Amino acid sequence: MTITEQDINITSTLLSREVTLTILKPEDSDIAEPLNLLLLNDGQELQNLGLKTTLETLYNSNRLKPVLIVAIHAGEDRLDEYGIAGKPDFKGRGAKADVYTQFIKEELLPQLEQLTGFSEFDTTAFAGFSLGGLSAFDIVWNNPLSFDKAGVFSGSFWWRGKDLAKGYTDADRLMHQVIRETKAKPGISAWLQTGTKDESSDRNKNGIIDAIDDTIDLIREMETKGFKRPEEIQYVELVGGTHDTATWGRAMAKFLVWAFGR
Repeated sequence: MTITEQDINITSTLLSREVTLTILKPEDSDIAEPLNLLLLNDGQELQNLGLKTTLETLYNSNRLKPVLIVAIHAGEDRLDEYGIAGKPDFKGRGAKADVYTQFIKEELLPQLEQLTGFSEFDTTAFAGFSLGGLSAFDIVWNNPLSFDKAGVFSGSFWWRGKDLAKGYTDADRLMHQVIRETKAKPGISAWLQTGTKDESSDRNKNGIIDAIDDTIDLIREMETKGFKRPEEIQYVELVGGTHDTATWGRAMAKFLVWAFGR
């Protein structure tokens, strides 16, 4: 199967900047069934992730349904645009996360038909890496009518409202708070990945790095809300996996088959 790749620039009034999108999709002649949609944060990393090669391998072994991928390149304000809408961290990072959510819902999604020729999708997912993974999860969690699935590679679930040196407790983790405060269980599912070498920090000295602890605790919060494993939550821990595009690229096939597999 041939995959086409195209860079498009759109002007975002909300973000006050040009946003570059890289669009990957099968050739129109290869699309014989409903398309799926994947939005991807940090779209500038596509080459480093080896995404096109992964897609070709999966398509050629008939393991993947056709997917339209819209990879959104991060701007200079990445540390402000990514995060949790309305909940900046203790340093004030993520102050524009609510505006970024608005950009996705009010500018990007409505323009997709004009940009790509497609508007109806079988499954719609949003994925990202590190802080972009936190952003994708937050957007999917809070917009279950727009998205079915979240993919999070080494998500920044440490995102906290209080400095470690100023009386921090695990209750200060902001995404965990959002889940606890959500009344009704959203109709979504999530795929979450960590690497055993994502970092070396171990706040509570339990012998498990924070990246894994924070993700496992997030899964527990989801289970408290009624989410079931493995039907609605898939957790992948890569032994020796590090916090970089090489590891995330290795994990990508697992995510794509989970989200859009045959």
